[in-house]
Amino acid sequence: MKEAQKQIKAFDKERMWDELSSKRLKDFLLNMCEEVGEAWTLIKWLSYEEQKEVIEKHKDEFKDFVGDQLFLILKIAYLLDIDADEAFKETLKEYEKRFPVEEVLKKKHGNPFAGGVDNKQ
Repeated sequence: MKEAQKQIKAFDKERMWDELSSKRLKDFLLNMCEEVGEAWTLIKWLSYEEQKEVIEKHKDEFKDFVGDQLFLILKIAYLLDIDADEAFKETLKEYEKRFPVEEVLKKKHGNPFAGGVDNKQ
């Protein structure tokens, strides 16, 4: 992830966007929301089986969505001087505590309001 962050930083610098990018965090966050909305629109009212079919049919669009989101996440991380790899590892560690295997396997999901488990404190 560090290498990807360096590549994105170089991408910005080559285009002289590095100074501009640091002032546009809210735009990148908005762009992420727009990308999620586009993906959601494809599957929002479909059953699980229908979703699988649509995702397979539109695989390239979902691949593009994943790439766009990764690019934006890593760009935001470099702009905020956050090591994305470290942030990911810390989050995974936190999730392991919040969603212990032995409890989740019994309850099937992590929504405590619906009877699931989430040990967030």
